[in-house]
Amino acid sequence: MTKILIVNPNTTASMTATIAAAGRAVAAAGTEIEALTSSMGPASIEGFYDEAFAVPGLIAALQSAPGADAGIIACFDDTGLDAARAAAQFPVVGICEAALVTAGQIAKRIAIVTTLPRSIVPLEELVRRYGFADRAVVTACDVAVLDLEQRGSGAKAKLQAEIVRALDKGADAIVLGCAGMAELAHELSGEFAVPVVDGVTAAVKQAEALAGLKLTTSRRGAYASPAAKSYAGLLEKFAPP
Repeated sequence: MTKILIVNPNTTASMTATIAAAGRAVAAAGTEIEALTSSMGPASIEGFYDEAFAVPGLIAALQSAPGADAGIIACFDDTGLDAARAAAQFPVVGICEAALVTAGQIAKRIAIVTTLPRSIVPLEELVRRYGFADRAVVTACDVAVLDLEQRGSGAKAKLQAEIVRALDKGADAIVLGCAGMAELAHELSGEFAVPVVDGVTAAVKQAEALAGLKLTTSRRGAYASPAAKSYAGLLEKFAPP
């Protein structure tokens, strides 16, 4: 049995349920998916400020499940990914990186369709970091993250319209740039007759591969375990042992 921990680093439990359902739909028969909602931080992560305050809750959630074989950060900003890899006792996959690697194996020109325009620059930085700057563009459908769950918000129609624009500009595949879009990937792929990649499901398959290969995060260099020291104030409990 392989246990994969998926952490939603925002505090919206209904979104965690959507993410968990998407992950379980593609998980292998021997994989158990445990999904956790962060206990502290923003209700949604939309930009650098929200991301900074989401990291402590993310780390706390990852450290609450030491028996996991792999972990997934279910925010397309790959919120706190480097810190998580240093802190967790198992390999941790970010859904942006997982989606880009997956899309890059099946298409040359990729369009990431995210939520709000303010998320474009953070995701462009990730695209460069992961080596896809010459193959992927980032665009936004101008939908707030929490509106993805609101009936009557028009979120799906706005997403569809932005996909049309991306395809008209030459994209060969679409990556959905928000974990809250996970349940739409299969439907949109059929509707537009192109691969539509969701990072949550891509991350589940990559996490299964890492667990199956019995690989974990290197403890040399950048991802060495945090050095013991005191932390002050509200962050006291996060001090490395």
